[in-house]
Amino acid sequence: MELATVQSTTATKHGVILEKTERAFEELGVLNPAIYQNGNSVHMFYRAAKKGNFSTIGYCRFEGPTTLVERLAEPIFSPEYIYEIHGVEDPRITKIDDTFYLTYGTYDGLNASGALATSKDLKKFKKKGIITPKFILHDFTNLIRKHLQNSSIAKILAFNVERNYPLAQMTIEHSLVWDKNVVLFPKKINGKFVALHRLFPSIQIFTFEKKSHLTVDFWKEYLENLPNYLVMEPRYEHETSHIGPGAPPIETKDGWLMIYHAAEKRDKGLVYHACAVLLDLENPQKVIGRLTKPIITPEEYYERNGYVNYVVFPTGTAIFDDLLYIYYGAADDKIAVASLNLNDLLTELKQNSHENDI
Repeated sequence: MELATVQSTTATKHGVILEKTERAFEELGVLNPAIYQNGNSVHMFYRAAKKGNFSTIGYCRFEGPTTLVERLAEPIFSPEYIYEIHGVEDPRITKIDDTFYLTYGTYDGLNASGALATSKDLKKFKKKGIITPKFILHDFTNLIRKHLQNSSIAKILAFNVERNYPLAQMTIEHSLVWDKNVVLFPKKINGKFVALHRLFPSIQIFTFEKKSHLTVDFWKEYLENLPNYLVMEPRYEHETSHIGPGAPPIETKDGWLMIYHAAEKRDKGLVYHACAVLLDLENPQKVIGRLTKPIITPEEYYERNGYVNYVVFPTGTAIFDDLLYIYYGAADDKIAVASLNLNDLLTELKQNSHENDI
């Protein structure tokens, strides 16, 4: 049985730190930034949206957690291929050894997938292509069919069927299963890259040695055994729609700390929150602790009013002294930051260690 717990950890909000400009590539909004911290410098790679909701990735730099000192007037990363023609979205960034790895969402107007790019200097990125499974709905259904008695797998299929239902048959035949929010761990585990991703509505994990190993056969075997790769499912009142990886996990002595997003169904639409979970260092598929309440919820005007109302969407973090700064898209058209004591958060997560005690 689960033990009753009282959660006290919530973040202190520091407000909006980046807003849209009159520049064409970011006149609709700026949101959902990737963060790389180098000492006192915070490098931010943010999704920039222009009219029509076509996205590129812009760049700016902060000294300390909130002081803006540099901002490029043009995108640093733009669509090049047909599968990303409508946008490159929601980046996350990690550094492993001497290479930066940028994961991002691709959108062609119909399909959303997860892709990877690399860089040595944070200025030029080399695209490596899509790294998530690419299967049309019919093929995907066949691969997971034997697991449809599993409620989590049934929900994944139901979402994709519902998404495609209004489409013409010709379009459905070219519609892929959505796979978004790919986040890489900032180090290899047992010699392999480790990534989290989100086949709606849950969070799954996959590992690989090289990008070239992510073949059709790799993903066929993966999907045929999909329940084996489940990390977390929606569980609490603020997660009644879905959850997804947020910022890249942070290695601590207590485990991998991950800030993730959760969407709550309400009468007027979805409400997005930022939440926290602690994963095992050696086996990050194992949940050590998970808070029962959000750490950031959309209560401020700038979080409740924007391109999409009631959105807190965390995608990056930085640490200054003992404070964890969480950078997030607010109402899908501006970027805000909040902070909380890292040690207090870890202590509370360990006290909420009943995740698998059912």
